[in-house]
Amino acid sequence: MTATALAQGVTSPFTVAESGRSYATLGDAIRAIGNGRGTVLVAPGSYAQCAVQQGGDVTIRAQKPGTAILDGVACEQKAALVLRGRSSTIDGLIFQNLRVPDGNGAGIRLESGNLTVANSLFRNSEEGILTGDAPGNAISIDRSTFRHLGRCDRDLACAHGIYAGRYGSLTVTRSRFDQGDGGHYLKTRTPRVAITDNSFDDSGGRLTNYMIDLSNGASGTISGNEMVQGRDKDNYSAFITVAPEGREQDSTNLSIANNRASFVPGLQRNSSFVANFTDDAVKIGPNRLAAGIRITDRR
Repeated sequence: MTATALAQGVTSPFTVAESGRSYATLGDAIRAIGNGRGTVLVAPGSYAQCAVQQGGDVTIRAQKPGTAILDGVACEQKAALVLRGRSSTIDGLIFQNLRVPDGNGAGIRLESGNLTVANSLFRNSEEGILTGDAPGNAISIDRSTFRHLGRCDRDLACAHGIYAGRYGSLTVTRSRFDQGDGGHYLKTRTPRVAITDNSFDDSGGRLTNYMIDLSNGASGTISGNEMVQGRDKDNYSAFITVAPEGREQDSTNLSIANNRASFVPGLQRNSSFVANFTDDAVKIGPNRLAAGIRITDRR
């Protein structure tokens, strides 16, 4: 607990809603739920804490969205929250300043179970959300912001705004990605995606790569997104990629339509909206593309 929380007179800021009991640390509150089901309510404040969920169905919710901050402390040299329960829901939290020796310091490291994230902010870290593999589980992210994330330095593997492994599905809606610091804004190996109504604003990015990287191909939908490519790119050759790291899933049932893509004002260059590294006939519908952006190319 930090001076911010103490100054507000909150000595036990983590309350398990079902029992009414409060705890000084987030880890203690989550352990109290154990393998059961429960909600931890987080009082306003900035907390130099991290926590590990070992089981159960746990919701962690800010009492007031945007007022509860997990700042700069990573458990297991991984993340502010390391999640390996049956399911996890995160609502209204801020994650910031996460860095670890392997370059993958994240707000959330998801290792098992379903994950739902809403109304949350991930900023100034190496990674926003990083997951392992759980083909039977799903990830859903809504109304959240991913800012000043990613890196490709120190001869380490790149980090990204979101990096979803081989989970069953990934849904990202009504969220914002901006000011990336390297890597991709959204990278996923899930076989199914629904990426809709988001903003990818690369105008303040530095040494960034793709907006959306479907590393091994996917089915599903990419629609209603606004994408602006900035000047300072490590790779500006495409906005969206399909299976650049090898085809594991059929992408013939992937639909990419009703998106807008452009460059920052005054920038003239050539790029592809969709770079397809397979022979799968991706369904590319009408999209609003600025001059210099070709619809697709086969690589």
